[in-house]
Amino acid sequence: METMDDFKNELEASFRRINEGDIISGTVIDVSEEEVTLDLKYYAQGIIKAADLSNDPDFAVMEQVHKGDVIEATVVKTDDGQGNILLSRKEANDMLSWEKFQKMLDEKTTVTVRIKESVKSGVVAYLEGIRAFIPASQLSLDYVEDTEPWIGKELSVRVITADPEKKKLVLSGKAVAREAEILERNHRISMLVPGTVVEGTVESLMPYGAFVNLGNGLSGLVHVSQISSRRIGKPSEVLKEGQKVKAKILNTNDNKISLSMKALDEEMVDTGTAADMENYTSRETLGTSLGSLLSGLKLD
Repeated sequence: METMDDFKNELEASFRRINEGDIISGTVIDVSEEEVTLDLKYYAQGIIKAADLSNDPDFAVMEQVHKGDVIEATVVKTDDGQGNILLSRKEANDMLSWEKFQKMLDEKTTVTVRIKESVKSGVVAYLEGIRAFIPASQLSLDYVEDTEPWIGKELSVRVITADPEKKKLVLSGKAVAREAEILERNHRISMLVPGTVVEGTVESLMPYGAFVNLGNGLSGLVHVSQISSRRIGKPSEVLKEGQKVKAKILNTNDNKISLSMKALDEEMVDTGTAADMENYTSRETLGTSLGSLLSGLKLD
């Protein structure tokens, strides 16, 4: 025996009102090169023409839309002349995507885009069907002069500007690359063992110490108090840029490499003192033994 629950969807559909300009969602039930058909849980189906799916000129309907996908779209006409509701995904994107972009900006979300074309001072990609600009200065950590070779490449990016009023969407690959570089650098630092002796080149002198380039993208700081065993007023008194030096790793706290040249000097002094003491003790023993031998001799 049929109950009211059996007619629940039909009842909801009969009371529901869809108006032009509404943003509604539906499930894809058919896809063709010309259009996409949606089940709106309504007495009429939704139709999105291929031209109204995306602003991306390379958007491929058959590749990027599948049965079962849920799509949000704006109602263009409540009757397309064949009893269907005419929809536009592009119009809905123009309204909804900016909210997503702002969330991506706030949460520093990383997404992947494909670069479509080279323009003055940068390149163009599409995110959520919206045209986005990537300045040449934001493509990479390195300086990019020619952007043509970037066309067709996929790039991990973050939203750095999202202005819905000006329709201005700016992305950055440099921000993602910089974070990856920092993570890799921190990993290399974490592999360093305090107490290890390293060799590097003095790359800069500051009033508070000297920065030493250790290679592999790593630099360490020798504080002015750790440069020499004798008291100095400033690093330049004993060091110069480009000078090769050896130092001991003190610690890698907060992913910063702290070095000491003084520790090596002190070790050499300690080692030298121990050697001197050993030599002195040997000479003393030899002297004592010789004295004892001579003292036993009687000379006429």
